Amino acid sequence: MSTRRTFLKQAGCISIGFSLLGPFSCISEGKGSVMPYSNKEIDPEQIDAWLELLADGRLKVITGKMELGQGISIAVMQVAAEELQVEIDRVSIHLAETGVTPDEGITAGSRSIETSAMNVRRAAACAREVLISMAAEKTGLPVSEMRLENGKIKAGNDEFDWTEIIEGEQISKQVYEPEEIYAKTRRKLVGTPVPRPDLEKMIRGEEFYVQDLRFPGMLHARVVRPPSYKSGLKALEEQNLANTSGFVKLVRKGSFLAVIAEKEYQAIKFQEEINKRCEWESKPIPSTPEELKSYLKSLPANSAIDEERGDWSSASGGKVVKASYSKPYIMHAANGPSCAIAIYENEVLQIWCHSQGVYPLRDTIANMLDLPKEQVYIKGVPGSGCYGHNAADDVAAEAALLAKEIPGRHIRLQWMREEEHAWEPYGSAMIMEHEASLDEKGQIQTWSYELWSDGHSTRPTSGDPANLLPGRYLEKGFGVPGPGWRGGAIRNAPPIYKTGAFKLTSNIFEGPLRISALRGLGAYANVFGIECFMDELAEKAGKDPFEFRLAHLEDERAIDCLKKLKDMTSGVQAETGQGFGIGFAQYKNSASYCAVAALVETSEEETKWAVVKKMWGVIDSGECINPDGLKNQTEGGMIQSASWTLLEQVKWDANGITSLDWETYPMLRFEEIPVVEVEVIDRPEMPPLGAGEAAQGPSAAAVVNAISAATGNRLRDLPVNR
Repeated sequence: MSTRRTFLKQAGCISIGFSLLGPFSCISEGKGSVMPYSNKEIDPEQIDAWLELLADGRLKVITGKMELGQGISIAVMQVAAEELQVEIDRVSIHLAETGVTPDEGITAGSRSIETSAMNVRRAAACAREVLISMAAEKTGLPVSEMRLENGKIKAGNDEFDWTEIIEGEQISKQVYEPEEIYAKTRRKLVGTPVPRPDLEKMIRGEEFYVQDLRFPGMLHARVVRPPSYKSGLKALEEQNLANTSGFVKLVRKGSFLAVIAEKEYQAIKFQEEINKRCEWESKPIPSTPEELKSYLKSLPANSAIDEERGDWSSASGGKVVKASYSKPYIMHAANGPSCAIAIYENEVLQIWCHSQGVYPLRDTIANMLDLPKEQVYIKGVPGSGCYGHNAADDVAAEAALLAKEIPGRHIRLQWMREEEHAWEPYGSAMIMEHEASLDEKGQIQTWSYELWSDGHSTRPTSGDPANLLPGRYLEKGFGVPGPGWRGGAIRNAPPIYKTGAFKLTSNIFEGPLRISALRGLGAYANVFGIECFMDELAEKAGKDPFEFRLAHLEDERAIDCLKKLKDMTSGVQAETGQGFGIGFAQYKNSASYCAVAALVETSEEETKWAVVKKMWGVIDSGECINPDGLKNQTEGGMIQSASWTLLEQVKWDANGITSLDWETYPMLRFEEIPVVEVEVIDRPEMPPLGAGEAAQGPSAAAVVNAISAATGNRLRDLPVNR
């Protein structure tokens, strides 16, 4: 049977990148060989920044966004293929590589389709019009008689390969507003459920992820972690390490400590041994409080009134309703621990990693290592699916540090499971307090909302090494990130519903744990609280939850979304011990509309335990590029949100994080996943909207509202299955 090792010996090189990601490249056997790289400036205003017309009639699409499992690759390929009239199996895509793809910042905020795919679409439509115009000039025939098909331009009885028209060059003209977008006028490929080509690789267990990459002569590394965030390295016993088989180097820079070995298992054993030899300065963190809400509210906070509108003086009498909700710190909890590979040679640092932003990471690592950014090259390679800022940037920065210590050798660094759980940046804990008044007709007169949260997102976007985990431990002392991004905490905090008056107050604290962006940022908690509160208001008003929401909506697309969900679930009958609930939101109040319903079942044991039996979803993302992909995105978001809502919670004590595995940090198992049904409202005439994070908040509210319906008790603190 052929093994990876025998394959490498026979091939003499290794493929870097994958057929999905672009052309194969090879690395020759022997020390000192590196990948071809480029650090030229890519002008996103040029057509050839986004696509390459290949000599055999194939099309290569170029995007600075990263495939995180969300299926962006096939959607971007579809929009390009539509405009250039190429069969989809003749299209490849090249993702996220400095000096090769445009700088599109971070793959985040559900904006990949809205931005990158639309940039590719415009560039492809421009390329088509330029090609046809050039062919018309070449043949003397009118443009109206030209047609483009699979890399060939057909004009009357003549037929040209597109490379003949551009004479082996690429179209370097500036992107303009094309006269026609075929996806709007002809719509042959866009809007169809084209299968993702990467799924087959995953199912077959082929080499696809960054964890699968191997290089000749590659070394392996592990980082020796302190017991808690603020601990510093006081002393280390190094005797006899150098004489141990497989040992290559011990790297100590301030309190950053790592070991490099010939083989991965050796690196793991050295990590364990060195950890026993370390003496750390003890700086405990606050233990997990018994009452998280009161603890978080006791922290110093930066408070601000973020929004105030309407006439408060007109409200009088009526029913006043108050409720307080909360969510704990939760993890990304990627199934595959973070991994990166780096090599430093000829004063160039090359990194392969699953970062969501290769250009911002390049600039930040360059600052951390005092290198010109032109000497840092990063190629994005898929990692374990993740929505938000997990440890991908951290592991890349650590691998870069170690590569500089041994020039000319590839250094592979992979985190262990307990490291991933303990050191990734989490989604913030939040408290959400609502107070509203209803008039005699059951309409909302006033609504006051006050929230407490860490700032969301401490990504390395500003070039500050403090936003990389090793930055805080190096002798240079880059420190730790500030309070993060306030705007992430108030995402979706203003309700979409009409009210007589509304006031939003946010209190941003710096909590005890490392935090950053997690799927939806503050929208998950904000929508959860708002939609549970809407159910409580509906109950006070004596209204059906569907009808109460519809009575407070003016946006026709929002109304259509809820009505479709109501039709989908019209035959659902909750049995004894079961409950039915709904939730709704427009993500960021500007992106996709999503309505979710859940049927749950509760069991009487020592405490009630809820199981989600089925979930229904309706998603309106404007123009739908790939309905299968959009459904998959929404289904995945609903299931992940159900897991957060029922089970997930980071726990810690004075010595550090204690939820270090899948027992202490449980999530839904396969047998616990509910049946999920999703319908798409396709609006081809509308612009596409971001959808990847739309389902999180509505799903949480639907589950908790269903539990409340089943039990008669209103649950306001997550997770509900404690």
